Amino acid sequence: MVVATSCAQQRKYVSYTVKKGETMKTIAKRLDMKTRDLLRLNPDVGRRPSPDTVIIIPNKNFKEEDTTTNDTTITTTEEIDSTEVVKKEVDIDELKKNFVVHQVKKGDTFYNLTRFYNVSEEELKELNPELSEGLKLEMYIKIKPITDEDEILIYQDTIQENASVRLAMLLPFRAIEYDTIEEKDIFKTNTLANITTDLYLGASIAVDSLRGQGIDVDISLFDTGRKNTKIDSILRVTDFDEYNAIIGPLYSDEVPKVANRTRIPVVFPVFSRNQDRFRSSRVIKTYADKEVHQKALIDYILEKYTNENILIIGDSTAASIRNSDAIKATLLQHDSIQEAKILHPNTGYIAKHFIINSLKAEVGNWVILATDQSVIASDAINSLISLPTEEEEEEEDDKKKKKKDDEPEMQILPEDTVIRIFAWDKANKFNRVDNNKLAKLGFTYTSDILVDENSPGVQMFNRQYLEKNNALPSYYATKGFDIVYDTAMRLASGDNLKDTFKKGTSYRVESKFEYSRMLFSTSSNEGIFIIQYNPDLTLTRLK
Repeated sequence: MVVATSCAQQRKYVSYTVKKGETMKTIAKRLDMKTRDLLRLNPDVGRRPSPDTVIIIPNKNFKEEDTTTNDTTITTTEEIDSTEVVKKEVDIDELKKNFVVHQVKKGDTFYNLTRFYNVSEEELKELNPELSEGLKLEMYIKIKPITDEDEILIYQDTIQENASVRLAMLLPFRAIEYDTIEEKDIFKTNTLANITTDLYLGASIAVDSLRGQGIDVDISLFDTGRKNTKIDSILRVTDFDEYNAIIGPLYSDEVPKVANRTRIPVVFPVFSRNQDRFRSSRVIKTYADKEVHQKALIDYILEKYTNENILIIGDSTAASIRNSDAIKATLLQHDSIQEAKILHPNTGYIAKHFIINSLKAEVGNWVILATDQSVIASDAINSLISLPTEEEEEEEDDKKKKKKDDEPEMQILPEDTVIRIFAWDKANKFNRVDNNKLAKLGFTYTSDILVDENSPGVQMFNRQYLEKNNALPSYYATKGFDIVYDTAMRLASGDNLKDTFKKGTSYRVESKFEYSRMLFSTSSNEGIFIIQYNPDLTLTRLK
């Protein structure tokens, strides 16, 4: 194999080596940008980086200084239009010692590869200049240098000859009950009816797609009605062992019943707070437990920590207080973290001055929202988005004369004070918070989905769904597609479903399926993303 290496200049950003005496503030000033924005571009770098630290800066709005009069001139690499390519023969096994390597298979696209490995197409082409001519079957390409995070094995879809998959779908359609009610009245306020219908509609698109790839897919629907009213009778009269897997039921109380009376996998297609009670090895949870979200976020914080000031904001519930204490204890095990302050509400909310006076101007501030209460989260964000800054100091002086004696003082902070908010599972508690506020605070959170409206996969699914249902897919419609498609595709390999979990993580339209691999316990999907809001409201996948 011939491997080519090159040094291609990024077009949007360039690297810059910090010189002695420079700070992020002085560099930002000469770039005509805010210090906080430069720090967000370089989250692992403090305000006073050491000389020779390499940072990323925008490749525009650069103010050149006279190199003859200033030793701290910022210089950037000129864009290279033509790159000299050095070629040499490299052994594949030797290459794999330093790089994640992928052999191109039928169906691979740049989009799939970038999504699987969390790299850009430009990065792939920089490492593999031969990709300018496109992907070719059986070619080996370098994905990225190996790090400790690159142990994830990517599941490769394989379809055995004459593949046939039989699925049963147990959903609470409640068809008889709704038979006399108009459609618009059913779906107007009934959340469960919407979830049930959307899961099924997404699943039907998955079946069409699988059949289009030559897989003989048969899906049987069972209406489970209200909770615990029909599930027993369905189990009595149906031989589910004739199926390869069951999708459903939706009620968590019914899942153990189904698992105990069948011998096939039972795929739980929604999230429930009670799902941690599942014990059967036949149960497959498609959503990560909340503890998995929290651990992933805290692990990320520990990995990226560089002397930031850490605040933990909880609520007054006993569970939140215990959890906040546990988070603090975990953080303090890090060699460099000496302090993590916890703030809890006293009379239903946390006063702004408590939050503001806990911030530090000289370092970045990382605020972990350890609460499920939307009011607490919203109040904290509103307090952090409107800091008392140096620019307001004169106005504040004029107001001090009118200030009540018992009104608490708030520290004055520099305009470029950096604050970043962290939370696990964005969920509904941030629905009422303006996304511009979240973006301004570099909101970083865990998610079970990664939405990319520009991806070919998303666009194709949206188009197929729109053509079939005259509407764009909802969250649960996309989940229905991803879960049924992933389950059936794994079964189409001819392997036992749980055996396929040992063969790697799969990525579908919006979901990531990274199942635990223990054969004799409940399988849990631990595939989540860590995502950050950017100042322009776009999202960046961090992990």
